[in-house]
Amino acid sequence: MAQKIRDVMTPEPVALPLDAPLTEAARLMRDQGVGGVLVTQAGRLCGVLTDRDIVVRAVAEGRDLRGTRLDQVCSAGVVTIGPDDETDAAVRLMRERGVRRLPVVENGHAVGIVSLRDVVPEDDDTSACATGD
Repeated sequence: MAQKIRDVMTPEPVALPLDAPLTEAARLMRDQGVGGVLVTQAGRLCGVLTDRDIVVRAVAEGRDLRGTRLDQVCSAGVVTIGPDDETDAAVRLMRERGVRRLPVVENGHAVGIVSLRDVVPEDDDTSACATGD
């Protein structure tokens, strides 16, 4: 029987507002030891910014890192999951969408984040190749 997302998610995900500078997000990722931050507007989830987004959409483009805001480089149209959904659903979504992290949303607010590592057993060697994030 699959577990519920709330049992495996990381609660209180790292989040910043849409207009925060990119450098603040990078520092926060470094200091918190995470590979991404949730991007919010008025407390509601509106995007995700990963370390890869910073490299591909900011550094590689030659952007001014201090002057770039999160809304200019984050991914919108975020795929989410609910805390009462089962981990099997998270694995399926991650494979279909090619992501390694899913924000956990309840009533429009991010309450956690679940990663591939949280929902796939370490001895499952088929899952690591299934995503591209």
